[in-house]
Order: sequence, then C-alpha cells, then structure tokens
Amino acid sequence: METTKLSSKGQVIIPKQIRDHHHWDAGLELEVIETEEGILLKPKAPFDTTSLEDVAGCLKYRGKAKSSKEIEFAMKKAVKKAWNVSD
Repeated sequence: METTKLSSKGQVIIPKQIRDHHHWDAGLELEVIETEEGILLKPKAPFDTTSLEDVAGCLKYRGKAKSSKEIEFAMKKAVKKAWNVSD
C-alpha cells in the first residue's frame, strides 16, 4: 500500500506507479466522489451525462407516428437494398 500527504493547499500526489497503471497523465480531470469509506477519484467523462429527453429534441418528426410494422418493413427494405437482395 502506498501513502501520500495532503499539502497545505489541499493537493494530493497520486503515486507514479498508480498513475502509470491507470494511464493517468498530467492535466487529466478527475471526479472526486465522497463514499462511506473515503474519497473515490475517477477520470471525468469526456462529455456531460445526458438523457434521451435532452438529445431527442434534435430528432423532430412532424409526420404521423409510424407503427411497429411500418418500421420493421422499412428496416427490411433498407437491409435488402444494402445487400442488393431482390424480392
């Protein structure tokens, strides 16, 4: 087990062996998560977490909703076209 010290500025040095093992380089942003056992550090995701509702707005469709059968038919038609399959 490795140990480190907290500096007067609140900084902690992560031992080189651990940084190398996780491929953590200078400038990497880490999330600091409080747990019951202490603090967890993990790389910050490159993008903020979003929900389907957050991004589906860009998929505006103004026509009548398609049925499951219509969607399945369209998908089969696209596959046949991609694979040059005739009916």
